Amino acid sequence: MSELRDMLAGWQKMVVPFTGWLGELRHAETLRADLIAGITVALVLVPQSMAYAQLAGLPPYIGLYASFVPVMVAALMGSSRQLATGPVAVVSLMTAAALGPIVAGMDLPPDQRMTVYIGLAALLAMMVGVFQMLLGVFRLGVLVDFLSHPVVVGFTNGAAIIIATSQLSKLFGVSVEKSEHHYETVWRVLVAAAQDTHVLTLVMGILALAIMILMKKYTPKIPNVLTAVIITTIISWAFGFVDAGGKVVGQIPDGLPGIKIPEIDVKIAGQLGFAVVTIALIGFMEAIAIAKAMAAETRQRLDTNQELFGQGLSNVVSGLFGAYPVSGSFSRSAVNIAAGAKTGFSSIVTGSVVAITLLILTPLLYHLPQATLAAVIIMAVVNLVKVAPIKHAMNVQKHDGVVAIITFALTLVMAPHLEKSIIVGVLLSLGLFLYRTMRPRFAELSLHADGTFRDADVHKLKRCRDISVLRFDGSLYFANAGYFESKVLKNVASKPDLKYVILDMEGVNEIDATGEEVIGSLYERLGTAGVTVLIARTKRQTMELFDRSGLKEEIGAEHFFRTRTDAIEYARAQLGESALQDSPLHPLHSARRTRLASEAQVS
Repeated sequence: MSELRDMLAGWQKMVVPFTGWLGELRHAETLRADLIAGITVALVLVPQSMAYAQLAGLPPYIGLYASFVPVMVAALMGSSRQLATGPVAVVSLMTAAALGPIVAGMDLPPDQRMTVYIGLAALLAMMVGVFQMLLGVFRLGVLVDFLSHPVVVGFTNGAAIIIATSQLSKLFGVSVEKSEHHYETVWRVLVAAAQDTHVLTLVMGILALAIMILMKKYTPKIPNVLTAVIITTIISWAFGFVDAGGKVVGQIPDGLPGIKIPEIDVKIAGQLGFAVVTIALIGFMEAIAIAKAMAAETRQRLDTNQELFGQGLSNVVSGLFGAYPVSGSFSRSAVNIAAGAKTGFSSIVTGSVVAITLLILTPLLYHLPQATLAAVIIMAVVNLVKVAPIKHAMNVQKHDGVVAIITFALTLVMAPHLEKSIIVGVLLSLGLFLYRTMRPRFAELSLHADGTFRDADVHKLKRCRDISVLRFDGSLYFANAGYFESKVLKNVASKPDLKYVILDMEGVNEIDATGEEVIGSLYERLGTAGVTVLIARTKRQTMELFDRSGLKEEIGAEHFFRTRTDAIEYARAQLGESALQDSPLHPLHSARRTRLASEAQVS
């Protein structure tokens, strides 16, 4: 009965997780804090979402659609109380990278291209959502771990530079034909800007940047993005920016978006397959990173798989409402928690404010300059360019630093084909990990003057001619089993009088079939040469494996020992006390050396 209750509780937690915080809204203090936080985030989200939609190659109002219901669904169905979901820079860039080549390859009239593009964006959002939901339901959030930190750092830095440079054309007010590679497009923009910059557009963009930079420094509590939008929009309207050749947001459809199932084309869905996986994983990594940081601060429990399910459902809803993929936002989540958000209700408030904007305030956005939105994007991604994490990765492990640098470089070179840099980064991470584990540390141990077993090579210790104590620091599996075998045989070959090999297994956490076969093979081969293999300090899971495979019975239970000392004592008993009287493995020998060292220090 208790198991049934636990199962029902688990399903209730997944289906209606918001019941965990709903009751807290009865407290006036919590309700007031969430109202203030929700409105504050909305003031940032409205202009930011329009800018990100533009980055994704979509009309700005699509960003508002993505900031309405999806934001609420993510808050209701996720496990994080302060995570602010909606359009984000990296996912927007990856959306453009995924859809741009597909639409460009279609034979469509110019007036139909955007309609098709919007439909594919909605389809992409639904596919991303379904994939994330499946990962959450089947508790496969561990797949995110395949995107190592160096890969994400390298990709994020490269993507931030691509995002910023992709806005240069809007900042200078020039139009160029896109090239196959992003860096070629940027060069074309710079050449065009040198010849034909629209001065008023550039001035408007610089003004927006100046407002945001100065306000962030001197008046951080006032929403600088919203202020820049309001000021430049008023200037655009008052001085006839459109008539002077400037580009503005223009007409935004009135009212809320309706529900529509995107048209599914199997061939195109297949083309979007890898983009779906990368957007789902990269987007979720961004979301879960900030969610974990906030959970640590608020000491709230975070369920990774529940968050996957919530983010997935949010993306499905985004597709149904004609929007595009969304994710958790670093910047807006920081604003949310800083504004005092207590529960997911703050995101309900945020979505409601966006709904009010769509119903009432869209006419006011007509004169919003596109250069301002470009400035908003540039400001948002500046903080994503971080060299320190790459340096840190290099200091921790040079291989990781190399992975980060290569991923960064490939992201810049291969853009807009961003998925290729991620694939190379992941494969490089896995390959280097495999390489490192193929040659783990192998040491022959001897007794140190302090009575402990130490690496004989490192500490220049005398070795025993009759017994070798060998330690292997790593899992023993197919990729390093041959290395392990060769090292043991080399040690045996260097000692003609060797009688016992003691394998210290304390550092071995896992053994596969190949590793188990090598140990059995060593026992047989060395046995025919008169050398007995003893095994010490085997971990429980490894011993259970030896039991199942029959290796324990083959070697003999009497040849397994809990400690190295027990194994050495067994070997001493078989060889005789006199044979080991002057051995560096003899306890009296170690004690004598310790006493002499102590007397030397005193004198």
